[in-house]
Amino acid sequence: MAEFTPTVPARVLPSVTVRDLPEAPTSTWRVIGPGLVGAGVGLASGEFILWPYIASQVGLIFIWGALIGIVTQWFINMEIERYTLATGETALTGFSRMWKHWGLVFVLMTLCSNLWPGWVTTSATMVTYLTGTGAGSVRWIAIGMLVVIALGLTLAPVIYTALERVIFVKIALVVTLIVVAILFAITAESWAELGKGLTVDAGFPADELGFAVLMGAIAYAGAGGGQNLCQSNWIRDKGFGMGLYVPRLVSPVTGHEEAAASTGFQFAPTKENLARWRRWWRFANVEQFSTFAVVSFLTIALMSMLAYSTVFGKPGLANSIAFLQVEGQALQTAVGPWFGILFWVIGALALFASAMGIVDYTSRLASDTIKTVYLRNKNISVNQVYFLTVWAMTLVGIGILLLGFDQPLILLVFSASFAAVMMFVYSILLIVLNRRALPDAIKVRSYRLGALVWSVAFFGTLTVLTVVQQAQKLFGQS
Repeated sequence: MAEFTPTVPARVLPSVTVRDLPEAPTSTWRVIGPGLVGAGVGLASGEFILWPYIASQVGLIFIWGALIGIVTQWFINMEIERYTLATGETALTGFSRMWKHWGLVFVLMTLCSNLWPGWVTTSATMVTYLTGTGAGSVRWIAIGMLVVIALGLTLAPVIYTALERVIFVKIALVVTLIVVAILFAITAESWAELGKGLTVDAGFPADELGFAVLMGAIAYAGAGGGQNLCQSNWIRDKGFGMGLYVPRLVSPVTGHEEAAASTGFQFAPTKENLARWRRWWRFANVEQFSTFAVVSFLTIALMSMLAYSTVFGKPGLANSIAFLQVEGQALQTAVGPWFGILFWVIGALALFASAMGIVDYTSRLASDTIKTVYLRNKNISVNQVYFLTVWAMTLVGIGILLLGFDQPLILLVFSASFAAVMMFVYSILLIVLNRRALPDAIKVRSYRLGALVWSVAFFGTLTVLTVVQQAQKLFGQS
């Protein structure tokens, strides 16, 4: 074959290095993890509050929406992984090759979505249900949790390994809760309603719950926003594809830092490399589907069934953290005091793990973009930038809590709006990147290209509807 000229654009960043694609793993279980991390971080307020709340109000007629949202995100995640498997660079670096500041735009939007310490305060609130200490202690419990998260992420020798272990424990706890719920709390009727919600009785109960709530629930089933983009970073740290050539993110305090180029690699489309690519691509698809997609849907479905079995039709339920207190009390009445306590314990730990994952992925996106695009030739490592970002997020979160702010609705609206806009824009950029920057043999095409077009249309519609709805509220229109 003639000498290969990289197809990855080098207008903004230096050209990539040509190397052969590493061999795909012979043991599948050895590299299972990034999909589970994505699912585990995504199992947060949506799975514990929003979807169970929907089930409590209208039953399981809308559970099909979770399936649509998760399948859409699976296709998005695979296109994010496609670029990283082929180059060892993150999708944000690929976007920055098209325009220098794309990465920074997404980093700032992710920060705007996640600086507010909502997940950690939710976890702290569930702790108060267990201790009976009241709402006044939420602030201090949350501050303690933020410090623990920052110490855990910045002192672990290999950060991805530490996060993966935390998420594996979280998923094990959630599975334990679900198994116990199936045995003691989920009714036969709810199983029947689940089947109907996916087939004959499927509905779109906008009149009861509002269009924005339902569209948002579809959009954020599983993950959403910046978390999908971080799939690049997680598979790279796990050594997927060309990411095997890139050193993993480590603690600058306890880890061993390795010197590395800030840009990636590309393989020539030889017969041998393309055979390896097919094995990597098949493995990555199976890993992402069997972990992220399956775990996310089963969790949403079973937590919704638990809510349906215990509090369906109960008046006055709030679509907030208070919903979990009512559900826990209902479980204590229906099954026994021990089950309500188990529900709150696992919920608190699960939401804490999600908060840790959110700080991690936000800091990963920020540190990778800042180092690769803006500090490429400076004497500071990506590990050090990550360390500083984690502690900056922690200190800002503590400051917000010390100022006594609750979670005002406007901030939650901003968070949802940023995530929808991000997914709309980066779905477009993924089409451009994976069509133009990769060799013909591995570029996105066919039904996967159609899935990205659907994502653009869906999240674009959600973005426009959110803007219109907020404008109507702002100007007092009906």
